[in-house]
Amino acid sequence: MKRAGGDRRRRTAGPSTRRFIPFYRPFTDERDVREVAGSIRSGWLTTGPKVRALEERIAQRVGARHGVAVNSCTAALHLALAALGIGPGDEVVTSPYTFAATGEAILYLGARPVLADIDARTLNLDPEAAARAITRRTRALVPVHIAGLPCDLKALRALARRVPIVEDAAHAIGASIGRRPIGAISEMTCFSFYATKNLTTGEGGMVTLDDRRLADRLRRLSLHGLTRDAWKRYTRAGTWRYDVVELGFKYNMTDVAAAIGLAQLSRFDRMQRRRLRIAERYHRRLAGEEAFELPATVRGMTHAWHLYILRLAPEVLRIGRDELIEILRDRGVGTSVHFQPLHLHSYYRRTFGYRPGDFPVTERESARALSLPLYPGLSDGDVDRIADTLLEIARRHRR
Repeated sequence: MKRAGGDRRRRTAGPSTRRFIPFYRPFTDERDVREVAGSIRSGWLTTGPKVRALEERIAQRVGARHGVAVNSCTAALHLALAALGIGPGDEVVTSPYTFAATGEAILYLGARPVLADIDARTLNLDPEAAARAITRRTRALVPVHIAGLPCDLKALRALARRVPIVEDAAHAIGASIGRRPIGAISEMTCFSFYATKNLTTGEGGMVTLDDRRLADRLRRLSLHGLTRDAWKRYTRAGTWRYDVVELGFKYNMTDVAAAIGLAQLSRFDRMQRRRLRIAERYHRRLAGEEAFELPATVRGMTHAWHLYILRLAPEVLRIGRDELIEILRDRGVGTSVHFQPLHLHSYYRRTFGYRPGDFPVTERESARALSLPLYPGLSDGDVDRIADTLLEIARRHRR
C-alpha cells in the first residue's frame, strides 16, 4: 500500500508542461556580433587594441590606474598572487564558501590556502575569523565578494594589518562600498568575465590595481614572461627579438573576447539596473514567507546582484534544499547552488585532512542555500512565476 504523503509529493513535483525557465541565459545582441565581426575583419584575433581598450575602460570605471586583462578570473588570481612573490611555504587566508578557483590559484604557487569561516548573514569572510587565521607565514588575504555583496574590507584591512589583500571579485563588478567601486580599494582586485557574469567576454578576467610596477609584472607574467616589446612583435613598430625574463604563463585575453566585453560595457549600467529590479521584485514577492531567508543587503554598500541566493528555513519546511531543487526543476524552474564548501571536496579532505564540522557556519549556510535565476533577460512574468511556485511549495511542505 502506498503512503498518501508519497502520492502528494508526486502531484506536487509532477512534470510541468510550461516553458522551462533556465537558471542562466546569456544577454547578448547585435552590438556584440558587430564588435566581434569588427575584430575579425581588422586582422587582430589575439591580444591587440580591443584588449587595451577594455583594460582602460574597466580601470576607469572602477577608479583604478591599471587593468590587466587575462583569460579567466582564475588566471587573474594566480597572477596577482604570483606578482606578490607568494610561493611554497607561504599561507594565504581565504573563505571556504567559494568556488574551486579561489583555492586553486593559491595551490598553483605551492602555497597553502588557510580557510576562515564566514559571516552567517552576508556569506562573506568573517573578519574576526580571518584575523585568527593569520600567522607569521601569511602572505596575503583573499576575501570573496559572494553574490556581488562587498566584504567588509575596512574591518579586514584593520585586522589584517600589513597583509596584502587580493579581492576575489568574480561576482562583484558593479558593486561598491560607499562611493568607492570594488576594483580600486585593495592592492589588487580580480574580476571574472565568464559567460554567466554581469559583464561577459565569454571567457575572461582582469586584475585592476594602482601599482604600475605590479601591473607591468602581471602583463609580463600573462604572456610567457616575455619582455614588454614582445607584445608589439607583429606590428610595424615591433621586432622579432624578445627575451624571456622570468617564468610566465599563457593567460592573455584575445581581441575577439574583448570585443564582446566592449559591447557589453556599452549597456552595462542598463543591465545592472535590470538586475536590481529583478532582485527587488523577488524581495517583494517572497518577503513575509518565513520558509525563506532573503539575501542580505548592507547599508552603505551597493550589491552587484550577480546571484540571488535564497536560504531555506529547515525549522519551517519538511523538505530540504536538494528536494526543493528537484521540485522546482519538475515545475520548469532552473536553479543552482553557490557553493559547496571548499573544504569538503575530496581533494581538500585528502590533502589537508579537513572534515565536516571544521567550518560550521559555511556548512550550515551552504546546505540550505540555492540560487534563483537572475539575468537581464528574465521577464517580470518569469520572476512572478518563480516566486509563485516557491510560495506554493512552501505552503504544501510546511511542517
